[in-house]
Amino acid sequence: MAQQVVNGVFIGSIYALFALGYTLVFGVLDILNLAHQAVFMLCAFVALTLVESLHLHPLLSFPIAVAAGGAIGIALERVAFRPLRGRANSNIAGLISSIAVATIVEAVALAAWGPDQQRFPFGMIPEAHARALPGLQRALGISVTVVQIIIFAIALLVLAALTVLVRRTRLGRQIRAVAENPTAARILGVNVDRVIAAAFFVSSALGAAAGVLYGVAYNYVAPDMGRAVELKGLAIIILGGMGSMPGAVIAAYVLALCEVWTVAAFGSSYRDVVSFAVLFLILLLRPRGLLGAAATREA
Repeated sequence: MAQQVVNGVFIGSIYALFALGYTLVFGVLDILNLAHQAVFMLCAFVALTLVESLHLHPLLSFPIAVAAGGAIGIALERVAFRPLRGRANSNIAGLISSIAVATIVEAVALAAWGPDQQRFPFGMIPEAHARALPGLQRALGISVTVVQIIIFAIALLVLAALTVLVRRTRLGRQIRAVAENPTAARILGVNVDRVIAAAFFVSSALGAAAGVLYGVAYNYVAPDMGRAVELKGLAIIILGGMGSMPGAVIAAYVLALCEVWTVAAFGSSYRDVVSFAVLFLILLLRPRGLLGAAATREA
């Protein structure tokens, strides 16, 4: 049981980062950015390339890949979303536009890195760090590696930084104002276009962070790696409540714990079946998700 909790918390931290990127853009624009998984995948390749070509340590490649993800997010907003904003069908048009961008990015990744999965170079992580900590194994009967602890700590730091950004900074107040009512925010002097671009920067940086951590955690990077995580991210934001950031974090850990317990009890074949069955049941009992009521706002 304890080992499954550890595994669930570890996986849930990565899911939470990815889902928060979805939630941030949805909370501001009421649009699902389905190109988010492409940023997740592309920045994992960026980190891999930095490690392979420039021989950077993964901890050094991480902030570079995150910054690259933020820059991609700004370009994505400018190209795929801003020209459509203000139209009567902007939500649907933006959704379709993001799908088109995701397809293009995946095609570029296929051309650049090929269709096969790739791994970080052997020896990138010292063997002593990759092995389970013997003290925890003996004392608690659980297997935890130094790499898992580092990834979990990074995820927590990023989540804490996001909380401070949204709740305590001027940009965070502007993002919440635009999410509440962009017209009123513009009247009050908020540069709405700049705030939306900043929201895309932060959102894509979160997706990039999740992609790099996922690639390091599983030592797996491939052009299609974002597809399965995209479905998990959608399930998480629905389960937590559309637009609710605390709900997304809680739902990420709930979904991850369901996954690991299912794998332990029934095998990996039933992992997604049970996870999405739990999602279905919760939506039957609480259609707005776990914290959906708190995220409800007037247009």
